[in-house]
Amino acid sequence: MTDMPLWVFGYGSLIWNPGFDVAERAIARLDGYHRAFCMWSIHHRGTEAEPGLVLALDAAEGAHCDGVAFRAAPGTEAATLEMLRARELISSAYLESRLPVTTRDGRRIETVAYVVDPVHRQYCGGLTLEAQAQVIAHAVGGRGPNTEYLYNTAAHLTELGIGDGDLEWLSRRVRDIERHAD
Repeated sequence: MTDMPLWVFGYGSLIWNPGFDVAERAIARLDGYHRAFCMWSIHHRGTEAEPGLVLALDAAEGAHCDGVAFRAAPGTEAATLEMLRARELISSAYLESRLPVTTRDGRRIETVAYVVDPVHRQYCGGLTLEAQAQVIAHAVGGRGPNTEYLYNTAAHLTELGIGDGDLEWLSRRVRDIERHAD
């Protein structure tokens, strides 16, 4: 028996590091959420003592998030979900959701997406961009510096033609903070 196709919506590091075999990629839009540095990272890009920030899908009326829908290679669906759960649900701050996206070519696809739990202790929605920049400029976690996460995500969004103004501003500001730290 063949597994049903598995589509995953990437809006942050999944865009540049999906970590699974991808059969197809499509630029897609998710309505009702926006991409935001609204989750404290205590594992991957920070620590319990000095948390970093990671992106999450934060629900907001009238919002949308442009990202990438990835179709897992046929036959890898179960392994892909297992890997994603180990990666994304490490602290239960994300909720695994099934959400519809619309691709640029007009297809409507149900995807697995990881959205922030707004009542979880790691949720930090509402931080100013300057506060975000100060955290990102200094935090380091198990997967490396918080700056790497920001720079890679912003660069890949721009390359895909779906640049994010807040991430572009943060990239410039964090680079400025790093230059003046020397």
